[in-house]
Amino acid sequence: MNCDTPLKLRVSEFTAEARDVVSIELRAPEGGPLPPFEPGAHLELQLPGGLRRHYSLCNDPRERERYLIAVGRAPASRGGSRHIHQQLRVGDVLTATALRNNFPLQAGAPRYRFIAGGIGITPLLAMIHACEARGAEWSLLYCVRSRSRAAFQELLACWPQRVSWHADDEHAGRPLDLEAALAAPAEGEQLYCCGPDGLMQAVRKRATGWVPEQLHFEWFSAPAETPASSPAEAAAGPRPFQLVLRQQGITLEVPAHLSILETLEANGLALPCACREGLCRTCETAVCAGEVEHRDYVLSEAERAAGKSMMICVSRARGEVLELDL
Repeated sequence: MNCDTPLKLRVSEFTAEARDVVSIELRAPEGGPLPPFEPGAHLELQLPGGLRRHYSLCNDPRERERYLIAVGRAPASRGGSRHIHQQLRVGDVLTATALRNNFPLQAGAPRYRFIAGGIGITPLLAMIHACEARGAEWSLLYCVRSRSRAAFQELLACWPQRVSWHADDEHAGRPLDLEAALAAPAEGEQLYCCGPDGLMQAVRKRATGWVPEQLHFEWFSAPAETPASSPAEAAAGPRPFQLVLRQQGITLEVPAHLSILETLEANGLALPCACREGLCRTCETAVCAGEVEHRDYVLSEAERAAGKSMMICVSRARGEVLELDL
């Protein structure tokens, strides 16, 4: 489910959910229903200064009259969280330039296991609502530095038998027991994880009993480990290549130190983009010919193998020439 039609959204509520976390309720300025969304979807909001930021929808997908997002205050904010925490007010009208889902909840699984770290709880909340609506089995492990930073505690208290916690300051420095948290997956059970890089990498490395089709991750920022197509490509680093633009009828040289997106911009060709880290799918572009060295965090293994599209902000050509539908 993707929708690129711009939406005007009015801030109808602004609530402190935890230390350095606020929730923002958004409604249509004139009232009425909003476009439907599926669990895992996010909004791309247009903020002052030309900023575009992506925020997961965390309310019940059955609700049509509102969207709910939650935003943590980032210590090294590039402007998005700082603006929302310091300047956004009830009554302000924002533009959502996209409604997308790169983290969909697989329907029909026998059981769902959720692991959240900090603000990573947001997309998983919508999934929990969906599981409750469908009568599906689920559990949540919520990891935070302290309970004071845990958002939506009152809501999660509705399911004491399904929600477990790991607050760092309550465990005397003892690490999270991921082996126990990831043990004994049932056939067809699905694991969804969202949070900081350290937690995500640890879950990915320790989920040895799970097959790839059972594992789902959403990154809020680019991991320290770049997902190159192979260890050899990661060690070799970027190489220059020829970029053919089919619609334009021109060929450009993409140097080793620039991405495809940066090369296009340097030649006066502006394309939609947002994260520039391979996280949001805004710059996804169709591939006409050539093999892609995928370095994004959103395409599935099947999509990578098909090679029909790529994220031009981070991915590159594996060979000497790549042709895109531009």
